[in-house]
Amino acid sequence: MAAASVEGTGQSPTLVVSGSISTSHSKQAQPSPDEEGLSSTQKRRRKRRRGRAKNQPELATGTHHQQRTPDLNSSSQPQTGGEGITSPKGKKAARRRGRKRWQARNTQGVEQRTTGADQSGDLASQRFSGSSEESLKPQSKQRPETKSDNRGPSASGEVQRPKRTQGFRQKTPYGQNNSPLYAALDLGTNNCRLLIARPEERGFRVVDAYSRIVRLGEGVDSQKRLSDAAMDRAIEALANCHRKLSDRGVARSRLIATEACRAAENGSEFIDRVKTETGLALEVVNRETEARLAVAGCASLVDHEADGVILFDIGGGSSEIVWLDLRNRCGARGYALTRFIRSWISLPVGVVNLAERHGGVHVTPDIFEAMVEDAADHLAAFSLANNLTEAIASGRVHMLGTSGTVTTLAGVHLGLKRYDRRRVDGTWLDDSDVSRMIDELRDMPYEARMENPCIGADRADLVLAGCAILEAIRRRWTCPRLRVADRGLREGILTELMAADGVWARRRSRSRFDRGRQGNRV
Repeated sequence: MAAASVEGTGQSPTLVVSGSISTSHSKQAQPSPDEEGLSSTQKRRRKRRRGRAKNQPELATGTHHQQRTPDLNSSSQPQTGGEGITSPKGKKAARRRGRKRWQARNTQGVEQRTTGADQSGDLASQRFSGSSEESLKPQSKQRPETKSDNRGPSASGEVQRPKRTQGFRQKTPYGQNNSPLYAALDLGTNNCRLLIARPEERGFRVVDAYSRIVRLGEGVDSQKRLSDAAMDRAIEALANCHRKLSDRGVARSRLIATEACRAAENGSEFIDRVKTETGLALEVVNRETEARLAVAGCASLVDHEADGVILFDIGGGSSEIVWLDLRNRCGARGYALTRFIRSWISLPVGVVNLAERHGGVHVTPDIFEAMVEDAADHLAAFSLANNLTEAIASGRVHMLGTSGTVTTLAGVHLGLKRYDRRRVDGTWLDDSDVSRMIDELRDMPYEARMENPCIGADRADLVLAGCAILEAIRRRWTCPRLRVADRGLREGILTELMAADGVWARRRSRSRFDRGRQGNRV
């Protein structure tokens, strides 16, 4: 047996081993506490390292004493001699083994932490757009233990820093209860519509929606004033919208009124009454703003290969037509397409005032042609009409319609027994299909229009006026295809609000930061 003693000079003690060391002692050595929990492969590697360290050739100084630190099982670099000399190759191998052990320990911890998260993460693929926020589920898989800089008060009132764990940086996913709510309200000549949504990584998710036909512009074309009955219907609908906004706790909103309040002499009085009775502050927007919002709401449906788009919004009291010149868009998509508005026009004619002037219940072919000519007269004021005609003849241009008129045509074309927005929104119609649907609706009696599930009693007397405006646009500019959009001003308002707050820009920069961190992890 070897003799051992502890020598000290005021520094850390060193174990001095002299004499011959029995080989049987090393074979029968009990595993150290550091080896508990290691695999058999890792134990064998440590045993081989200890053997190599023991069998290293002695130093040139001729000493027969081997000095080592008391922790023979340390995972640090192997000691090779009295002065701890190790070859560069051995140091590199030791560092590589250390990194592998560190990765194995952290991988086991992450797998244990994410076992429960994987079970709930399957709900991330579920996407639901409805009128109840309770049906929403998380949109991205979350790891329960993440880094966070948020601080919260403890029971004693002190602010404590939460525990930080290795591995992942916390992400705040859109579509969950911690995201702010945005709202858009559009009080038009015929409808009162509300949309409440949460921002997501790409776009937004509808939380609640409300729509009611109020016919606020009834009689405005002839009397130039809003009637008391129409204002009462609108205020009742706006009161319902106010309750929804309060119950949901909306953070940001924009509430607009369009042509009926612009054209009526008592429009400002009605806005004041709405503020007093419902608490909602409506904003009467001009026609240019209305056209821009229509583009922002429908831009995602523009064909990526198109050189131009004729976008039209047939409303109750006015119709907006926008020319998007996309020949030099350089790959721009979505909301960015609002920068390519070449020209626009707002016709002071919509389905309500056109039906009041010509009649909408029993429409003969002659009455229909009179409505088409009425709308066509206003198109002559379009300043860039000839340039647009040249662009259609030389490039790939399609129409994009957002209104109840085109959605009705699409529903009838698809033969829907019940209107389905998911099937209508984004539908492509050939020019021949549009002509056939207009002729079919024109020849349909009023009672049949009322019974049609895609028209109904509320629109039976207005749909042919909308078809006449669409026919006037098609006769002025003939495009081979028309895309239907069941979206419009409300979606445009939400898009502009979220873009102004930079919710998508922050999300993109955060994703790039996370990808960089993941690439730098060992």
